[in-house]
Amino acid sequence: MRSETLRFPGHAGHELTGRLELPAGAPRATALMAHCFTCGKDLVAARRIARRLAAEGFAVLGFDFTGLGQSEGAFAETTLASNAADLEAAAAALGDRGLAPELLIGHSLGGAAAIRAAGRIGSVRAVATLAAPFDPGHVTRHFEEALETIRSEGAAEVDLGGHPVRIGRDFVEDVCTGDLGDDLAAMKAALLVLHAPGDRVVGIDNATRIFTAKKHPKSFVTLDDADHLLSRAADADYAAGVIAAWAVRYLHLAPPAPPAAAPEGVTRVSEADPDGFLQDIMAGPHHLQADEPAGHGGSDRGPSPYGLLAAGLGACTTMTIRMYARRKKWPLDHVAVDVTHAKVHAEDCADCEKGHKIDRFRRLIRLEGDLDAEQRARLMQIADRCPVHRTLEARAEIETEEASDG
Repeated sequence: MRSETLRFPGHAGHELTGRLELPAGAPRATALMAHCFTCGKDLVAARRIARRLAAEGFAVLGFDFTGLGQSEGAFAETTLASNAADLEAAAAALGDRGLAPELLIGHSLGGAAAIRAAGRIGSVRAVATLAAPFDPGHVTRHFEEALETIRSEGAAEVDLGGHPVRIGRDFVEDVCTGDLGDDLAAMKAALLVLHAPGDRVVGIDNATRIFTAKKHPKSFVTLDDADHLLSRAADADYAAGVIAAWAVRYLHLAPPAPPAAAPEGVTRVSEADPDGFLQDIMAGPHHLQADEPAGHGGSDRGPSPYGLLAAGLGACTTMTIRMYARRKKWPLDHVAVDVTHAKVHAEDCADCEKGHKIDRFRRLIRLEGDLDAEQRARLMQIADRCPVHRTLEARAEIETEEASDG
């Protein structure tokens, strides 16, 4: 994966700044993200979701709305309508790159902007909202004490979570003009609503009203005990995984192709969490994760590297046994293997250098079916012909070089 800075003119001509996350290969689809109220593209959850989707083969653009983060302009002069217009401008910039967005993702008030903008971006076929309000005017509850000043003086500086933000009269009037019912009723794109029942900022009733107002196709997924900002890494990663899996159906995506000139495919491993040990693994079109247990500094969201190695041995063993039994037409109903791994002192191995440790894998094989003793003995012998077994017993050579693209 790689990131690029993308700059483009916003609704009023101000230069907006975004971060375009690109997958390792050709993008399967493009997603455009709209962040939460006064947040930006650098919000931890937004970055995690973008990176998770990039690992699934999506190109993902997150950007700062006018007047926020690294984007030019005055936030006090923006409205919900201008945010929706900024999304249209971002979609046009992506289209100029040949990456017209098929998926819109909106978080909190960004979800409201995404719903408003969806019908005006021709390439969009799916919209996912995270903790979005049905009535955008809910945001004014965070600065109720300043509303009179904003209306009388045109703008006022308010404190939002310890950050001073200048809010304008046009913004307040725009978000208070009505709910998203008409926009949802007219939406033709598929909709995914993600919301946490315990969200204290935007209540779960908003998700119910959004879901009810939208015609099919639509889906709802609970975010359980996640907070409004999806500040826990596991919650952001879960949301991204759900969005990616859901979008495949409505965007009619093909699995990512393995790299050229690699008939057996390439297994690509990349960091998913620089603060921990979670890894994304792409083996051709297949995605899985590796991690370390919590006790070793990981988040335990995937097998350990040794667990994956044991899985390779176990899978190869059962496949080899099945292939032989099938060829012989023997009555093998089911085969399973338990694999454990441990380091043992080299004294246990007569051919190993003294004082060193060797890896020991133990396999417990279960053969089910009306097999006689001779057939069972033969299948146990065949287990040792598993190619991964032979690889582990042999001395493998590993060649390592640095990629020229850095």
